[in-house]
Amino acid sequence: MARRKRLTEQDWVAAGYAALAEGGVVAVAVEPVASRLGATKGSFYWHFACRDALLGACLAHWERTDTDEIIALVAAESDVSTRLRTLLTVALGAAHRAGGTVELALQPSADHPLVAPVLRRVTQRRLDYLAAQFRALGFTPDEARQRSTLAYTAYLGHAQLAHATPDLAPSGPAYVDTVVARLTAR
Repeated sequence: MARRKRLTEQDWVAAGYAALAEGGVVAVAVEPVASRLGATKGSFYWHFACRDALLGACLAHWERTDTDEIIALVAAESDVSTRLRTLLTVALGAAHRAGGTVELALQPSADHPLVAPVLRRVTQRRLDYLAAQFRALGFTPDEARQRSTLAYTAYLGHAQLAHATPDLAPSGPAYVDTVVARLTAR
């Protein structure tokens, strides 16, 4: 008889993250996630004290992979225009992956006590990063903030479009170039 692989905390987070992407905050529940992994609730409690601990770990994973790591990747580019193109390319690609779906799955739960501070922190960090890029292009702080908001709301709209009707969501280098050109036009 084959031995079952011992699950790690990261296995539970990955399964919880997938559940979050598919069904929102309510889907991150012990029994359904355990079932997804072919595990018992006992295995869950070996790694987490409660369901909120798993949800918190899933939110931290989302913040790290879809904000921290993307900003680090983009910041490696030396040219501001290239940073914006890279950021949009990655963000628009995320709209077709689980990260974009998690973004949308969190929106209806924006007032949830665990979700609210993470969603606000992530949104603020993304807006601040975008505004810094527009300031680096020579826009005033007010113009940079307006353009960062426009860029971010366009991203959220694109994520919704890619989720609801993926065949209608534009993508690719030409689309990214058009978006960057519109956002940076004087």
